[in-house]
Amino acid sequence: MTTLLLARHGLTHLTGPVLAGWTPEVHLNDAGRAQAEALAARLTTLELDAIVSSPLERCQETARAVAGGRPGAEVLTDERFGECRYGDWTGRPIAELVKDPLWPVVQAHPSAVTFPGGESLSAVQHRAVTAVREWNERLGPKAVYLVCSHGDVIKAIVADAMGLHLDQFQRITADPASLTAIRYTPLRPFVLRLNDLGGDVAGLRPKEGSAGEDGGENPTGSDAAVGGGSGTT
Repeated sequence: MTTLLLARHGLTHLTGPVLAGWTPEVHLNDAGRAQAEALAARLTTLELDAIVSSPLERCQETARAVAGGRPGAEVLTDERFGECRYGDWTGRPIAELVKDPLWPVVQAHPSAVTFPGGESLSAVQHRAVTAVREWNERLGPKAVYLVCSHGDVIKAIVADAMGLHLDQFQRITADPASLTAIRYTPLRPFVLRLNDLGGDVAGLRPKEGSAGEDGGENPTGSDAAVGGGSGTT
């Protein structure tokens, strides 16, 4: 039973009003650094077998906060956990994007979306889920490891774990610095926590002998936050 912890990066100055995507040099702001430190403090008591991150600065900084209090810990980088490549949408205000004819397709039929000059959401899901499966195999069935990634990537991984069609992934939320936990068993994955912003994490490492246990901005009020949004606080 390999346990994957998915952490979204903390807040940046662009998180929420702008679709940052792969914009370079987007760093955590003061609030984001505080969120990363709080996440690190929550995870202090939990032994991690690996800390893996998207290559983007905001994720690297969040992951390094977690690794900082762990002697010998290093942050490993896997580009497959990087943000969706939004192409021509990158760096544009959400208030502008909601007027684009592609916006309602992103909301209702994300499996059909390829961002102009960028990547399809189905390709994002494929690369991210493939990476998870490979890390699970690499680290082994008793491992607990952390991946620091981005809102849409985390949602895509969760949708796969829950057996949801990608068109349903907009029903999932991943707030900044939130923690999502998925346990992969030989038969099926179990989503243990979703968008968790507080609480004890000790129970996320299975006890010995427990292998048999089950494991932005919202213009209309029902739109999903493309890119992950800025959270509810």
